[in-house]
Amino acid sequence: MSDDFVHLHLHTEYSLLDGLGRVPAMAKRAAELGQPALALTDHGTMHGAIEFSRACQSAGIKPLLGVEAYITQWGRPMGGQEGELDRGRHHLLLLAENLTGYRNLLQICSDAQLKGYYYRPRVDADYLAAHSEGLICTSGCLAAELPSLLKNGRENLARERLMWYRDVFGPDRWYIEFQEHSIPELTEVNKQLWAFAQKYDVPVVVTNDVHYVREEDASAHDMLLCVQTSSLFDDPKRMRYDGNSYFLKSLSQMRQTFLPYVDMPDSAFTNTLKIAEMCHADPDD
Repeated sequence: MSDDFVHLHLHTEYSLLDGLGRVPAMAKRAAELGQPALALTDHGTMHGAIEFSRACQSAGIKPLLGVEAYITQWGRPMGGQEGELDRGRHHLLLLAENLTGYRNLLQICSDAQLKGYYYRPRVDADYLAAHSEGLICTSGCLAAELPSLLKNGRENLARERLMWYRDVFGPDRWYIEFQEHSIPELTEVNKQLWAFAQKYDVPVVVTNDVHYVREEDASAHDMLLCVQTSSLFDDPKRMRYDGNSYFLKSLSQMRQTFLPYVDMPDSAFTNTLKIAEMCHADPDD
């Protein structure tokens, strides 16, 4: 039985102290669900690309290689290190469409570490535009640029940035991404993103912010976050992911997740397959 859905937003063990799922287990679970492909989008690194590619191929599914990179905010240059202004950054989801895109991802990750590191490995908008060939980009999670601007009431700037991304990546490689994890801020931002998608005719895609393989892994992942943040488990103020929804869901579970979004088109699910079919990047080539 086949699941006509592909997870495009996935953190493995290579998202250190944040992703819990081992690479082979992620690939095996996607294959068990009948999903034809799986994407790797670890935080700021491509360290798992070769292992992931081979694990997916062994499991009989197509590997999609990507990264959740960091882009500086407010037009700040990636080399800046001037306190809070430069400490701020946004998440950025990128997928390699071809070998040129894969090489650009490797370059982005290397330069983000060597030239742009300040609390996190970062690139700036000009750098991203210069290395955008062969890459597919989405609007990302709640910590990405458009959602962050909308969350802070900066709708006009969010509109400008939407147009910038479309100019850089083109109408076929730029998608508005929707996640739903029972976070009130995220649900509200999704309403605004949906209005943008309709008004400016931007294709949409749904994802799950996957950090572990199965639903029952949530408690172990919570312990991992305690290690990451040097926090006690019973500290009420510590970082935590509310709920247990950050796992590799089936298509039916994804549809159930977005059931409250009555206007969400079927293309938001089938576009995951479209993107998977667009991508052809094998690091062993």
